[in-house]
Amino acid sequence: MNIQGLKVLVIGAGVSGIAAVKLLVLEGALPVLFDSNDKVLVEDGGEKSPLENIPFYMGSLPDKVAKSIDMVVVSPGVPLDNPTVAMFRGRHIKIWGEIELAYEFAKGRLMAVTGTNGKTTTVTLLGEIVKNYVEQRGSGKAFVVGNIGNPYTAEVQEMTEDSITVAEISSFQLETIEKFHPDVSAILNITPDHLNRHGSMENYVSIKKKIALNQKETDTIVLNYDDPYTRAFGEETKAKVVYFSSKEEKPVSLDCLYLKDGVIYYNGEKVIETGRMKLLGTHNYENVMAAAGMALSFGIPMDLISETIRDFHPVEHRIEFVETVNGVDYYNDSKGTNPDAAIRAVDAMSKQTVLIAGGFDKHSKYDEWIEHFPGKIRLLVLMGQTAEDIESCARSHGFENIRMADSMEEAVQTAYREAEPGEAVLLSPACASWGMFRNYEERGRIFKEEVRKLS
Repeated sequence: MNIQGLKVLVIGAGVSGIAAVKLLVLEGALPVLFDSNDKVLVEDGGEKSPLENIPFYMGSLPDKVAKSIDMVVVSPGVPLDNPTVAMFRGRHIKIWGEIELAYEFAKGRLMAVTGTNGKTTTVTLLGEIVKNYVEQRGSGKAFVVGNIGNPYTAEVQEMTEDSITVAEISSFQLETIEKFHPDVSAILNITPDHLNRHGSMENYVSIKKKIALNQKETDTIVLNYDDPYTRAFGEETKAKVVYFSSKEEKPVSLDCLYLKDGVIYYNGEKVIETGRMKLLGTHNYENVMAAAGMALSFGIPMDLISETIRDFHPVEHRIEFVETVNGVDYYNDSKGTNPDAAIRAVDAMSKQTVLIAGGFDKHSKYDEWIEHFPGKIRLLVLMGQTAEDIESCARSHGFENIRMADSMEEAVQTAYREAEPGEAVLLSPACASWGMFRNYEERGRIFKEEVRKLS
């Protein structure tokens, strides 16, 4: 699409919005930046910034400017029912997401991952595999982009026809795709999350499936056989399906990865022994299978995949070991922003554990998460907006050993006093970070800072 000379409104002045503006400038468009937050701080480093002469409006958009707009690009954090977005939809103005804008001008081949949990670990591992593959073949360049923190639009100008891009794609980003078309995609799992934005589980599932909207018979999608939503989608999609399973041995006759007796296999061929990995927990074995399945479908050699998996370290904020203090191991799983992710962290604990949880209310249900506590969680320390709801749910399931905290400092201090040598302390909130922290990364960093103060 030729966007030269078009006046394009970018809604959202975060990192994705800033990257979108820069790409629009380079493609000859006339961007206008808008953020409904009248106190937003725009961080844009570098001399001769492309933002220097870009019109920027905060709080409200003047009617005169709104009437001049030819096209809109929305950042992932901006819901489609936002009044400004809704106004342009009513005028039948083209609305793209930042991902769609990037895809329009990107070059090379694309692998994309979505799912409720495990996206960042899977994408980071797959990115390492692809980087090693590109280095081995001696041509092209690898890019890791998307919801992982590096906007897709920020890398587009560096891409060439022999580039390989690995993208982490959230449900927020999938809402606005049109032509977005990965060569290899994956849906890791689908469990309740972001229902405050998507309205219903049915709508959330349908949005996740959009990652394969434009895939054809010559493309591949990697799906979780153990998840009823993704298994069923295997019968609907046009793409070739590769399944993975941590519960079933060889669940389908062809093209599957599975876990058996501590070994990950692909169609009977050993990929890696789990004991040789640095990742902890069955959920991470599933992430490894998904990444391996995507890489194998892409034609990357098995030995390179296995070697990269063996050397791969856990991603920050995903059951990340912090340190041992007075015989107690501390783990940071701040990325556990929903109950299903927190279940995976609880299940991964091999010791009696003091669990720190709670945060922003995304209208989640906590029953199944709490049902995983017996034999794992000895004490629950709660903070944030959801603390009372979680306490009530826990007591309804017979779990009574609960403490409340007003801050991360107080939560860590409480855990420190209560934990006994040989036990673990785990931050896995089961809730978003908003309200107390800017994001889950800040929450995790503050947790680690408080833990290190103990020693």
